[in-house]
Amino acid sequence: MSSTTSSTSTSASGAPASAAGTSTTYAPSPGELAPGLTRAPGRTLVGWDPESAGQWDHGGRTIARRNLILSVFAEFLGFAVWAVWSIVVPQLPRAGFTLTVDQMFWLVSVPSLVGATLRVPYTFAVPAFGGRTWTTISALLLLLPTLGLAWAVQHPETPFGVLLLIAALAGVGGGNFSSSMANISFFYPEREKGAALGLNAAGGNLGTAAVQLAVPLVIVTASGVALDRAGLMFIPLVLLAAVLAWRCMDNIAGTRSDRRSYARAARHPHTWLLSVIYIGTFGSFIGYSGAFPTLLKAQFPEMSLNLAFLGALVGSLSRPLGGRLADRFGGATITCISFVVMAIGAVGAVMGLRAHSFALFFGAFLLLFVVSGLGNGSVYRMIPAVFTATSEGGADALLRAKKAAAGCIGIAGAVGAFGGFLIPRGFALSTSLTGSLQAALWAFVCAYLLLLGLTWAVYLRRGSSVAAHRI
Repeated sequence: MSSTTSSTSTSASGAPASAAGTSTTYAPSPGELAPGLTRAPGRTLVGWDPESAGQWDHGGRTIARRNLILSVFAEFLGFAVWAVWSIVVPQLPRAGFTLTVDQMFWLVSVPSLVGATLRVPYTFAVPAFGGRTWTTISALLLLLPTLGLAWAVQHPETPFGVLLLIAALAGVGGGNFSSSMANISFFYPEREKGAALGLNAAGGNLGTAAVQLAVPLVIVTASGVALDRAGLMFIPLVLLAAVLAWRCMDNIAGTRSDRRSYARAARHPHTWLLSVIYIGTFGSFIGYSGAFPTLLKAQFPEMSLNLAFLGALVGSLSRPLGGRLADRFGGATITCISFVVMAIGAVGAVMGLRAHSFALFFGAFLLLFVVSGLGNGSVYRMIPAVFTATSEGGADALLRAKKAAAGCIGIAGAVGAFGGFLIPRGFALSTSLTGSLQAALWAFVCAYLLLLGLTWAVYLRRGSSVAAHRI
């Protein structure tokens, strides 16, 4: 595509001006770019500056919103593919597969392990390839796990190792979160970045609930189940996401990964403290999301799996609320409250198992999902506050702290996702050693109380070096 330049003159500040020097209302005509922008081949924006009020208010916001919407759609599909085995695994016995409990939990947990690992390289993919290009590539990569799933579930004789490899391919969907967040961060000004990234994250998380709702409905046939549909249903959606990304999204010239910020964040002790805390919140959300359908099927086989999606749904919807509450009361306070209530929820799940009460067990897990979602939002609010509070003062130091906070968000997002592997494996180990889930749930209670103590001691305790900054 040839370069296109806005023909309207601008003042020194970048605001449109008439020939007489008086400001006028400017609205780009169809196909016209915002002031100061040109377009290079490959739908590459040259001169993109969302901090420029003239550019942002006169077409820039529209460009950013379009890229956000399409990024959310692609990330939504990524989360759905990442979570698809969580709802397929409980159905495998009906399709003729004979698997042990341990094997079923491996199939649930390994996508999270791969997805967490991929989050780091995916973060650097956007500056390397461009947001439009990488969104297209990462969407098309989802064809590998979905087509593999559609083939494997039609062959009950498939060796477990092959099943595990195909399940591992679903991890590419988990990496999409990091590249999507990195891409959108380039499009929005600082004053609106938090809201945009919050919408992006929540929209992606909803993919987990959507796939757990859709698969039980799609696979039902008159003669039983057609599990291949769980993979095939993604094909048109993935192709649509790739086409829309290629035709309608934009690359931004000059974007580059700030590796120094990641290195600075990696050397900062609070990065690793916050990452451990994030395992307790996001790790719990993604771990319980993966394990919940299998737990329901095993413990309450008389109940429908159609209810399993509610956990991931309420956890996704509560995440933005956690951010809002953290803005008002402080991220550390909301995170501490979250850990208290999560411990209560895990105890409630134990009581539900002992009484074989579906209502108590299901209600306790919904509480766990809601509060883990709140904690996800509050920890993301803590990260910039912690790095600002620990900066050495001065404008340059504050700027470095903000960049390091961005690096910490990337690292914490990757580390936290490992909870999606640890929690299902915890349930598997508990079942193998004790024949019950209760030991794992009690271990999670202890973990939440330890994380509560860590968060309070470092960020809320009177006398702590950062407590006065209302983290």
